[in-house]
Amino acid sequence: MSKGKKPSAESLEHYREVSLYETAFKDRREDVDCYLRLADGVTGPILEYGAGAGRVTLPLARAGHEVWAVDASAPMLQRLKKHLEKAPQDVQDRVSCIRADMRSYTTPQKFELILATFNVVAHLPTYKDFGQFLKRARQHLAPGGRLVFDVPIPHADEVEADPEELFPAPRFKHPDTGEWIRQTERFAYDPSTQMLLVESQFRAEGKRDTLTVPLVLRQWFPKEVEAILGYEGFLGVETLADYSENPGILAQDTLVFIASKNILPSKTKRPARSDLA
Repeated sequence: MSKGKKPSAESLEHYREVSLYETAFKDRREDVDCYLRLADGVTGPILEYGAGAGRVTLPLARAGHEVWAVDASAPMLQRLKKHLEKAPQDVQDRVSCIRADMRSYTTPQKFELILATFNVVAHLPTYKDFGQFLKRARQHLAPGGRLVFDVPIPHADEVEADPEELFPAPRFKHPDTGEWIRQTERFAYDPSTQMLLVESQFRAEGKRDTLTVPLVLRQWFPKEVEAILGYEGFLGVETLADYSENPGILAQDTLVFIASKNILPSKTKRPARSDLA
């Protein structure tokens, strides 16, 4: 990050350090299992926004699903392509990598299932941005199709954290260099914009140089999400708690939203004068 420049929710800087990103989340599995359950029975292609390096994409493809993997980060998609090169040919054939913005990407293809995975909607900073994304998703849904996305529940220990305090994270071994890496995080929340800065600092043991990687996430509160879904023409919205099969009211950390688009009834034809007697 250049000096004096504040990162935004739309910044892709966090996703340039692909090896560190993958190592940090390599054991995250509960969301993958949830999306696999929701994809069960889907016969056509699945559209996945925020596909990244393929943590969700590849299990879906291995399970027999065709996946259109959309992401705005070139380094993340490049890593996905490298993973695909090592995958069986049938898995490679099921995945299409597409670099695009979730607010503007369009295709004539219709999908039974559209996923926006791992907090990707937190990169939509405003109601306008969220609305643009929902309009595109609604446009791409097949009749009876479902839009599924997750939203982290804002937590007081993050939004009320002292911006100067550093919180230690478990150390890990760098996948490329083999060095042990110490990681700390700090949180800075701006209530006027509902933006949460999560700044991670990485330092190899025995070295002084520190790599600082910013991530900014728009904190979307559940009632905000419900309201904008309704405004953009989605109905039958349900929520799941923390990627489980439990109702969203039990959620502690993450809400999974499942929404179908509202098919507006056609206008009643006005009778002609000759039909009136």
